[in-house]
Amino acid sequence: MNTIRRILAAVFAAAMSLAAVPASAKQYLWEVSSVGNKIYLYGTVHAGMASWFPLPPEVEDAFEGSPILAVEADVTDEKAMEKSQAATIYLPPASLKTHVPAADYARFRKLLPRYRIAEDQIIRVKPFMASTMLVFSEWARMGYTPNFGVDLYLITRAKDEKKTIVELEGADEQIKLMDSMSDQETLELFRGTLDAIESGLTGEQVTDLVKAWKAGDPDAVLEVARRYNEKITGASSFEDRFIWSRHEAMLKKIVGYLETKDRYFVAVGALHLAGPRGLLELLRKRGYVVKQL
Repeated sequence: MNTIRRILAAVFAAAMSLAAVPASAKQYLWEVSSVGNKIYLYGTVHAGMASWFPLPPEVEDAFEGSPILAVEADVTDEKAMEKSQAATIYLPPASLKTHVPAADYARFRKLLPRYRIAEDQIIRVKPFMASTMLVFSEWARMGYTPNFGVDLYLITRAKDEKKTIVELEGADEQIKLMDSMSDQETLELFRGTLDAIESGLTGEQVTDLVKAWKAGDPDAVLEVARRYNEKITGASSFEDRFIWSRHEAMLKKIVGYLETKDRYFVAVGALHLAGPRGLLELLRKRGYVVKQL
């Protein structure tokens, strides 16, 4: 189950070129100001490379100056991760093989040698987790692993430096989100993931996402998501549920941070900051000053 736990850590953070993260004109980092305070919003990716760290000076400086780190979920909380793992596993005699169409399971099984995953390692995982494992396995094949995810780096640093860590959601809320999917939606996601990996679309998405993230370009991140959604059945509705639907609750907490005198460094997946439904635009509409660094 070590493989599953590594993937879970990336999911709960559950989202990139083969070189170190360069200093550029703009980072995927914004300063958000209220009348009496300012905080930082940083878009992350949940798998990466050792050569990315330390992060660019603008990011490191903002992090250093913030005594509180806010993340989607603390992926280093072992108790919470164990609970999350239990929610993604079937109890015998149920298995992935008994819950997905035979043709789709055969396609899934055919991909496992590509990632050096033994069938007995994953036979008990539910379709959502199986889909996630495939995606992150493809990232790992391209050189990006959850062990070097940006979220994990920030959380580890925060703990080493005795910063306060708070969660925008936590594992329990994300488990509820997974459980809210119908059987049909889960199977559609599973099949769509197979289509994307077999066609090379997942690899394309990873490359383009990393490029956009390194360039500090949320419009390009949104375009990567749009292209994927156009090609994969069910991807758009999945994005609505797992990205945009979470923003009302996230925004409430972020606004609460702005109403304090404390400096927060808020780290969320890069797509959460992109486009008209992203957190940056929602904060602008509430009258806060939002400036990219």
